Amino acid sequence: MSELIVKEEVGVNVAQCSCVDNIQNRNNSNKDIEVKHNNENCKRPEVSYFQGVFQKSTYGKFEIKVKEEINDNEEPIQIQNEEIKYNALEIKNETIHFTGEICQCNHSDKIFSHNNTLIKYHKTYTGGKPYQCSQCDKAFSTYRYLMKHQRTHSGEKPYRCSQCDHAFPKNKSLINHRRTHTGEKPYLCSHCNKAFTNNNDLIKHQRIHTGEKPYKCYQCDKAFTQNSTLTVHQRTHTGEKPYPCSQCDKAFTQNSVLIKHQRTHSGEKPYKCSQCDQAFSQNNTLINHQRTHNGEKPYTCSQCDKAFTNNSDLIKHQRIHTGEKPYKCHQCDKAFTTKTRLVRHQRTHTGKKSCQCNLCDKAYSRNSDLINHQRTHTGEKPYLCSQCDKTFSLKYYLIKHQRTHSGEKPYQCSQCNQAFSQKNTLINHQRTHSGEKPYPCNQCDKAFTNNSDLIKHLRIHTGKKPFKCNQCDKAYLRNCDLIYHQRTHTGEKPYLCSQCDKTFSLKNYLISHQRIHIVEKTYQCSYCDKAFTTKCKLIRHQRTHSGEKPYQCNQCEKAFSEGKTLIRHQRTHTGEKPYLCSQCGKTFARNSTLMKHQRTHNGDKPY
Repeated sequence: MSELIVKEEVGVNVAQCSCVDNIQNRNNSNKDIEVKHNNENCKRPEVSYFQGVFQKSTYGKFEIKVKEEINDNEEPIQIQNEEIKYNALEIKNETIHFTGEICQCNHSDKIFSHNNTLIKYHKTYTGGKPYQCSQCDKAFSTYRYLMKHQRTHSGEKPYRCSQCDHAFPKNKSLINHRRTHTGEKPYLCSHCNKAFTNNNDLIKHQRIHTGEKPYKCYQCDKAFTQNSTLTVHQRTHTGEKPYPCSQCDKAFTQNSVLIKHQRTHSGEKPYKCSQCDQAFSQNNTLINHQRTHNGEKPYTCSQCDKAFTNNSDLIKHQRIHTGEKPYKCHQCDKAFTTKTRLVRHQRTHTGKKSCQCNLCDKAYSRNSDLINHQRTHTGEKPYLCSQCDKTFSLKYYLIKHQRTHSGEKPYQCSQCNQAFSQKNTLINHQRTHSGEKPYPCNQCDKAFTNNSDLIKHLRIHTGKKPFKCNQCDKAYLRNCDLIYHQRTHTGEKPYLCSQCDKTFSLKNYLISHQRIHIVEKTYQCSYCDKAFTTKCKLIRHQRTHSGEKPYQCNQCEKAFSEGKTLIRHQRTHTGEKPYLCSQCGKTFARNSTLMKHQRTHNGDKPY
C-alpha cells in the first residue's frame, strides 16, 4: 500500500465527472468530504472527478490522499495541468479526503471552510453583484441572471411558442406571450375591473391610481411611472436618436415611432375599420375614426361644454382658454399652440418646399398641402356632409360648412358679445375694436383689415376681372358680384320680405326695402339735416359737401365721386356698349339709354 499526496489549486472552469452526483456533503464543515467513485459506470473516467466538487468555487486549496495497491509493472500517476491523469492504473476502491481550509478568495488572502461562505463574502465587496458580464459593465447577483443577460448580446432565444413562430430569451416572457393565445389575464387590479396578462403590466397600471412616479429625471424635475418612459425622455436632453430610418435620413428616439414612420414609405395600413373600407397606419387613428361611426366623444372640456373624440384635440382646445403656446420657434420669438403650426412656421425660415406637384410647377412644404392642391387638378371632393349632399375638397371646409347646419359659433369676441363660426372672421372683427389695418395697398394709401379685401381692391388698379359670366361676356372683380349678376339671367330672387310678398335678388336690396316698413333712417349727415337708410348712401351724399372725388380715370385727369360714374365715363374711352337691345341689335353705353330706346319699339311714351 502506497500513499500519494497531491496539493493543487483548481480554477472555476473545470471538467465535471458524471459521478459527482454521488457526493455526500455533510453540513459539518469540520468533517471530511467523501467521494465514492465508480470507474466502471463513469462516462468520463479520464477526468479528475474530484474537480467537480469545486467547480463553483473561485479557488480551492486542498490536500488529496489516494490510497491504492500499485503493481510494480504499472506506470506511476502523473500530475499534469492541474488535473490528475490515470495511466494504466486500475482504481478499485478509493477514498479521497479534503482536509484543511479548502476555499480561498482570489481577491484577498481570506480562506473559508465552505463554498457558500466564500460566495457570501464575494457579495460584500462587489455590491451584491459578483457576476460580471464580459461584454459590458453590467453585474448581477446570481449566475442565472448573468446567463439571462448574456442572451441580449448573443441574441439567443431558446424559449419558443408552440402555437406560433415567436421565440423569447426568457421563459417568463414565453409564459406571458402564451396568454395572448389563451386570453388568460390572471392579474386583476384591486382599484378597478381591469385585468392583465402579466404582473409588470398590473404594477404599471396601478400607478395611475396611486399617482406614483418612481422614475425621476436627474436633469429636470420630471418623473415617470415607467423606466422606459424615463429613458425616452432623457433623449430629449441628450439629443440621442438611436433608431434611424433605412430609407431616409430621419432618426427617432423610440422604435415604435420608427415603425410608424416606415409605414409612410411602405404605404402599409394594417388597421382596418370593421364598419367601412378605410384602413389606417396607426391603431389610435383607427380608434379615433371609429368614433365617427358611433358618435362617441369621451374627452370633455372642464371649462366649457365641448367634447372631443380624442385627447389630443381636447389638449389643443384647452389652450384657447389658457392661452398657452408651448411650441416656440428657436429662430424668432413666435410661439404656437400646436407642433404642426410650429413646423409649418419654421419652413418660412428655411424656405424648403420638398413636395412638388407632378401636374404643375407648384411646390409645398407639407405633403398634406400637396394632396389638397392636387384635388384642384382631379376635382376630387372626398368630404361629404352627412346632412346635405354637398362635398368638399378639404376637411376644414366641411367643418366650416357643418356649422351652417348646427348654428355653432365657437369663436367669441372678448370685447363684445358677438360670436363667429370661423376664427378668421373673429380676427377680422377684433380689428374693428383695435383699428388695425395690417394689409396696405402698395399702389395707393389705402389699408385693409383682411387680406381678401386687399385682393379685391388691387383689382381696381390692375383692371383684372377674374369672375366671368358663362351666359354673357360680363366679368366681375368679385365672385359675389358674379353671383348677383347671374340672377339677372335666371330671375332668381331668394330674399323674401317677411312683411310683404316682395322678393329681391340681393340681400342688400331686401334690407333697404325693409326700411320702408319701419321708415328708419339711422345714418344722419353731420353737415345738414338729411338722413339715409344706408351708410353707403350717407358717404356718397357727404361727398357733395366735401367735394371729394376718389374715383380717378387712368386715361385722363377726370375724377368722380362715385365708382359707377367712373365706369360710365371709361366707356367713352373704350367705346364699350354692354347694353344690347334684344329686338334690333343696337348697343348702348348706359342701361338708361337702352331703356329709352326700347320704348321706340313698344310705342311706350311715359312722358
